[in-house]
Amino acid sequence: MAIDPSTAVRRALVTILAAGLLAGTFDITYACVFAYIRREVSPAAVFRSVASGALGPNARQGGFKVAALGLFFHFLIAVIVAAIYFFASRVIRFMRTQAVISGLLYGLGVYLVMYGLVMRFSAIHSTTYPWQYPWGVLIPNILIHMLGIGLTIALVVRSFAGVQSPYEN
Repeated sequence: MAIDPSTAVRRALVTILAAGLLAGTFDITYACVFAYIRREVSPAAVFRSVASGALGPNARQGGFKVAALGLFFHFLIAVIVAAIYFFASRVIRFMRTQAVISGLLYGLGVYLVMYGLVMRFSAIHSTTYPWQYPWGVLIPNILIHMLGIGLTIALVVRSFAGVQSPYEN
């Protein structure tokens, strides 16, 4: 049974937004809690830190608008990461049928890209390789990426995969 293309597009958008917003919420909650426990850093400071990737180090001294922009950037990245998984899963069926394995691996890949490329080539200009962080930072960061981001996105995408995409044969 063929589905209406507009229904498929709407369902794809809902899936991507749900996956991205849920994963983004888990990730930013972790970041805020971890930063507070480790260094007593406020959520606003965490959000400004995210904004510094686009605006440079001076963003860390910004106010409410910079913090709001950082929060927006955070969720934009989460939705983009969810969209990449969603569209890849339309081509690679394994990503839907084996969502747990795929999600965990995808989360690890997201961690490596974020800490190995994005932070290096953003205005942060990090020179630390993804595996060079202290164990107390590395392990929780990898776990939140694997469980909170990758696995979350994979499970949300799988839950919406019952309707065949118009891109599948």
